[in-house]
This record gives sequence, structure tokens and C-alpha cells, in this order.
Amino acid sequence: MTSVAVVAHAGKTLGGGLSELRRVLGDAGVGDPIWYEVPKSKYAPKCVQRALGDGADLLLVWGGDGMVQRSIDAIGEAPVPLAILPAGTGNLLARNLGIPIDLEAAVDVALHGARRTIDVGRVNGERFAVMAGTGLDALMIRDADRALKGRFGRAAYVWTGAKHLRLRPFRAEIDVDGTRWFDGATGCILVGNVAKVFGGIEAFDDASPDDGRLELGVVTAKGIAQWTRTLVRTAADSADRSKFVRTTKARKIRVKLDRKMPYELDGGDEKPVDRLKFRVEPAAITVCVPEREDS
Repeated sequence: MTSVAVVAHAGKTLGGGLSELRRVLGDAGVGDPIWYEVPKSKYAPKCVQRALGDGADLLLVWGGDGMVQRSIDAIGEAPVPLAILPAGTGNLLARNLGIPIDLEAAVDVALHGARRTIDVGRVNGERFAVMAGTGLDALMIRDADRALKGRFGRAAYVWTGAKHLRLRPFRAEIDVDGTRWFDGATGCILVGNVAKVFGGIEAFDDASPDDGRLELGVVTAKGIAQWTRTLVRTAADSADRSKFVRTTKARKIRVKLDRKMPYELDGGDEKPVDRLKFRVEPAAITVCVPEREDS
């Protein structure tokens, strides 16, 4: 019999909230799940590890991308499927995997959906499932605090991003799988594990979270005019069709910056650094996803 654990960010809401989640689980025959609630996502890892220690063999994570990221980091190599109950602002991993932004439907996927093994990335020792990067994207996420996101939702990222279009470029040396790939000025370095990033924009054309590689994009736009052209082209078509964007795929990436810059992973901002080391962990975790229509 499946032992279900719930690790929930108490400040996040989906549908009727956590009380409705208990009801939906009860109606599905899960009457007494292992249950943890945390006030912030930084407390999730210990709860995930406790749940695994208590014998959970299905982990339901309630929250946004930051909550999911911390839970994935904490799972390690444990062969326990993770189910996303997307109660966040962006819910980027859920959207990329086709998980419905609906409480009852997401629970149904968790309990009765398919299981898909996907890659994760690792940057400076910490896992991510969606993206990580430095420059404009990191500054945008850093400034979109909880109050702003609570008021404006995903539009908060647009607001904060616009403030940084005059960002002074920084110099970066980037090695891809042991070979120098880029050496020059940039305003944004983005490493992705999936295709769609902010607001559903498809930054990487043929990205797949189970191809054993990470996507790398570097933006060389300078000033408001070039950044605007790049963002419009990305939103309307594809980022790598802009002359100010370079992309490639990689298993390992090393980045050296000429000054310390904040970086982000899966919507969480991290302290400034001048070195970033990325690598892919193929087939690292199993997630609950909707059944394919042709299955």
C-alpha cells in the first residue's frame, strides 16, 4: 500500500487551500497522510528527509517552484516519485510537464498519473529542475519580492525586469564540456532544463528534461533598444533567432565572471558569486505527470 506524504508551504494557495487538499485526499482513500507544513520553502528539505525516513513512497509537494526545487534537492537519490501540487506564482516545472493548475486534477495526477524520470541540473552544489542563471533574470527574481508577487502575480517579474534593462554588461568566460565557448560581454546567462521559462516564454526550442543535457543561452544585448528587440523576438518567436542571443547544449558548464553577480535557481535568488559550475544529472528524479492521450 502506498504511503503518501505531504510537504506544504503554508503560505501558498491552490483551490480551497490545504483543508480542501485533506478532503480530496480523503475522498481518494488517503485518510491519514504523513503531513508537514512549513512557513518558508527553506524548511522543506528537513521535512522531506523526515517523510522519507517515515517510509513515504509518494511525496506530494504543495507550493511554487522554489518549494519544488528545495524538495528535489532533498530527495537525493531516493527512488520516491514526487508529485507537484502547483500553488505558486510561476509553477514553471508543473507547466512544462503538463500538470494542471487545479487542486483536484493535480491530486489525480499524483495518485493515478504516469511516472516520468527526468534530469536535473546542479549549480554550485545545488539542484534545479527548471533553470538557473545570472544577470537580468537573477536581478528580476531578486527584486520580485513576495508582496509584489502576491499583488501582481507573474506580472511582477515584468515590472522588476524592466528596471534592469540599463544593466551594465559584465564580462564572462564560459567553457562548455571542457571547451571555451564564449568570452565577452553579456547581460544574462541562462541555463535551462526545460523549454518554457518566465510567463510561458519558450526560451529553448527543442529542450527536453530527459535528454541528458542542459540548455545554455547567453544574451549580448546592450541598452533598452537591443533588450527590447530581444525580448520581443523571444516572446513572438524564439530566443535563439535573435542576433543578440547564443545558445547551445551541454553536460558541464563553467562560468567565470569579471565581478560578483547574484544568481538564481528555479525562482530563488542566491548570493552574488563570480564562479558558477553547472552539470546535468541524467534521470535523477521521478515525477508524477498526466497520462499521455495516446497511451
